[in-house]
Amino acid sequence: MIRMVVHEVNLLLRHTFTTAHGSATAQRSVIVELTDGEHSGFGEAVCIPHEGWTAPGIRAALEAARTTVETTDLQDPAEYWKACSAILASSRVALSAVDQAAHDLRGKRAGAPVWRLWDLPWAPLPVSDYTIGIDETDRMVAKLLEFADWPVFKIKLGTNRDLEIVRTLRQYTDASFRVDANCAWTFEESLARTHGLAGLGVEFVEQPLPRLAYGDQIRLRKESALPLMADESCQDEDDIDRCAEGFDAVNIKLAKCGGLTPARRMIERARSNGLRVMVGCMTETTVGISAIAQLLTLVDYADIDGAVLVARDVASGVRLDRGRPILPTVPGTGVTWLGVPE
Repeated sequence: MIRMVVHEVNLLLRHTFTTAHGSATAQRSVIVELTDGEHSGFGEAVCIPHEGWTAPGIRAALEAARTTVETTDLQDPAEYWKACSAILASSRVALSAVDQAAHDLRGKRAGAPVWRLWDLPWAPLPVSDYTIGIDETDRMVAKLLEFADWPVFKIKLGTNRDLEIVRTLRQYTDASFRVDANCAWTFEESLARTHGLAGLGVEFVEQPLPRLAYGDQIRLRKESALPLMADESCQDEDDIDRCAEGFDAVNIKLAKCGGLTPARRMIERARSNGLRVMVGCMTETTVGISAIAQLLTLVDYADIDGAVLVARDVASGVRLDRGRPILPTVPGTGVTWLGVPE
């Protein structure tokens, strides 16, 4: 029989992290541990206030699902996800944590990493970007120089000086840039800024318009000077078809879609729609990052630097060496629980 243990952690960040959605100096997460007494699997539900994901809400959802989580057979994680999703449909972030933990536990029982159980190779892998949050321009430069040897940076924008920021950062590195507006731009701003950014080594622009601005997004794709990546517009499997009209690529996040199980289906659906794919993260610990990393050989881009943004982690597992994913020897998703920091 499986037992579910819930850990709550609050971690200081390396720097104040600001996006168009707000600022944070710490990150709270709810860690789900599924244990059979011999092995433990771990998954993460990150708390994001603007998404409505709070620790009390996530805990309440998990408690409501406890009987299902602890009594459902875990031989097949896909069937396990199906049973749990019936109870956790209203809290995909909690469902994601359970699904991550289920895959991790199954892999540890089998003595093999998740990617191998899926018959995937561990190469070639896309490198991950390092994210620079909105700040005063000189502080953004300092954050870039702290990780100056990384090959690609994601730059959060949503200010009245966005082009100035990117032009300034470009003076300090030849690395590739990815720009993320987090829904902060209007159609007119998006069009002007994609053309202004086109000569600055920017690979793509992520989520320039609000999530539901489908008409403007389709129009923008036709006129944009850069490829467009969906994030907030890509929440679940049914969003993929809509995104194919207004975007060139999608960013799939476990917390939004409900875990590894639906994420794999979303990748396949995106490919069938001719979309390129990125796997992304929130500001989260190595627990969540290690789960996301299992999908890397299936995608084109990676944004899995969430644990790098944390000052002190609660687990070891998949890590990044100048953006390059390094696989641990631990089976499952590779997570070893270190415990809640004092």
